[in-house]
Amino acid sequence: MAKEGITADLEESKGSSQGSDRGDGGDGHLHQDLQDAAAAFDESDRGFWPVLKNRQFLALWAGQIFSQLADKVFLVMAIAIITTRFQQADQPISGWVSSVMIAFTIPAVLFGSLAGVYVDRWSKKTVLVLTNLVRGLLVLGIPPLLLVTADLPGWTIGDYYTPVGFGALLGITFAVSTLTQYFAPAEQSTLPMLVKKENLLSANSLYTTTMMGAVIIGFALGEPLLAIANGWVEPWSGSADLGQELAVGGSYLLAGLLLILVRTGEKRDEDSQNQPHILEDLKEGLDYLRQTPVVRNAIIQLTILFSIVAALAVIAVRIAELIPVLKASQFGVLMAMGGVGMGIGAAILGQFGDRIPYTRLSFVGSTVVAGGLAALAFNLNTLWGTLICLGVVGIGCALSGIPMQTTIQNTTPEAMHGKVFGLQNNAINIALSLPLALASLAESWVGLPTVLFTLAGVAIAGALATWSISSMGSRR
Repeated sequence: MAKEGITADLEESKGSSQGSDRGDGGDGHLHQDLQDAAAAFDESDRGFWPVLKNRQFLALWAGQIFSQLADKVFLVMAIAIITTRFQQADQPISGWVSSVMIAFTIPAVLFGSLAGVYVDRWSKKTVLVLTNLVRGLLVLGIPPLLLVTADLPGWTIGDYYTPVGFGALLGITFAVSTLTQYFAPAEQSTLPMLVKKENLLSANSLYTTTMMGAVIIGFALGEPLLAIANGWVEPWSGSADLGQELAVGGSYLLAGLLLILVRTGEKRDEDSQNQPHILEDLKEGLDYLRQTPVVRNAIIQLTILFSIVAALAVIAVRIAELIPVLKASQFGVLMAMGGVGMGIGAAILGQFGDRIPYTRLSFVGSTVVAGGLAALAFNLNTLWGTLICLGVVGIGCALSGIPMQTTIQNTTPEAMHGKVFGLQNNAINIALSLPLALASLAESWVGLPTVLFTLAGVAIAGALATWSISSMGSRR
């Protein structure tokens, strides 16, 4: 309200100054003072502080942290269950893990876009809360389900025997991933409802850093986190691995409870209650992306960035193995440095990024990512060289990804949020799965430096795409 009052006084002063024949300049001084006050207000209304004072955003952000971290650690937990309950001593684990990855990926392909269609018609707060509470209950149901199915006969397909318990784990994985497809577009659609447009870049600095940080922490540090949870629970539960389900399921439940605090201010009308025309709405979303190159390019940029982050999370084990002072199991140290870099980049953007065109920021960020990856290929045997390069990559990811996420939210009409964010999450989820499946194989076939140079080339391609869009005169 203060800003609007200053602006009104400024306009009144401007009018009186223009209409006055006085030569003493009094009105001119008043007009200049009001301009200075408005500028000072503008400065104080930017950066992280206005966002961090927003209780609605804080509730959404807290829910996002617990929900997305649980998403990534869920896969680590599933692999831990396989190793302790289903894998035989003479069996490779790759077949079991591939089955879980397929069960986790199929919903992203099948429902990623469809979910956004429904999210546009449903109460977003309801979707946010229920998807987390149900996922939490599903995860907490894994231990009793495995106990009940332990003595049931499984089935044999070819030379492979599949226990009933493993089939149940796959079913829960599929269900959890399906609910995630609804949560993600609802979350992204809610953010612009809670934050002023001028504060969206700062909000997205926190939001996008959390998304990428969840990938790093979940895949890199998930195993030790679950081991700690198991250690806490074992003395009173008598089970050596019950803590992991409590940790992951509890994270989902906590996210759901935190999201109850969010007030979105949504207005429901009769049209929102109607069943969506799925094919028409999907076509509408695709047509919008085809007709809006700025948004389409932003989604491509984010997809590239998440692919790079996922690939680094996989090959970090090999990088740690090459560094004399580290063990392979300590690869989380390397990924944590990437997270530090993202935090630095997010802090820079949150305070100063709104003064620079978003396409230019993204171009610079993608170039920084490519440079950091290329430099990493020459510093694989030194700890500090590797850490600095990964920190640079993290800074570049923030400089590129955060403006692109803000561009999507600023440009896309509210009625299209679910459709567009559904398509975005569909692309990102597929892109995340491919590096997880292929990065280790590529490293063993062509070597680590070649993989890093390839990732740098992909980042450069994204930078050139951003430059192309920018040179055509696109603005944020």
